[in-house]
Amino acid sequence: MKTNTICRNALVIVMAMCLVSVTAVGLTWAMGSRVPAVGTTAEDFRLVDLEGKSQSLSQYRGKVVLVNFWATWCKPCTTEMPAMQTTYDKLRDKGFVVLAINELEDEAKVREHIKQYSHTFPVLLDRDNKVANQFGVFGLPVSVFIDEKGVVQEYIKGGLLTEDKIYQAVQRIQSGKSVQAASAK
Repeated sequence: MKTNTICRNALVIVMAMCLVSVTAVGLTWAMGSRVPAVGTTAEDFRLVDLEGKSQSLSQYRGKVVLVNFWATWCKPCTTEMPAMQTTYDKLRDKGFVVLAINELEDEAKVREHIKQYSHTFPVLLDRDNKVANQFGVFGLPVSVFIDEKGVVQEYIKGGLLTEDKIYQAVQRIQSGKSVQAASAK
């Protein structure tokens, strides 16, 4: 009788542990699992920039938008930022904008980094990681090119953006050429 009770209790404990594990794995995958499909409208968002102003994706309709998720500790992120700045400087008067979305970092640290490297594109703070999750971000950097109508045209996970890659993507989007599939470059 005692052996059956011990076995039953052990089985209940094992089943409970399995349930907890499955739930934890499910929650982990839920974070950053909704990668926006290329060719669909990007879901709008609203975040605060380093000046304390609220900005939304929809306010940039009519422009090609590069939404770039980054962090100061991410070496590939900070390595590609000069190319983003140079291309932004060349194309901002031609309907191109960069929205650099920082994930979960202290505002002072982000501000210091942006000032040190003299970046002038809008930097938005995703303090609760909501927008990163909305865009399926799991690992950095992630870059999303969105056309003038708000449609996702290219989704790049990892991979280093260069001036040439950014310029080509903007030209392709502005000329109305076909969308690019999601990639892990």
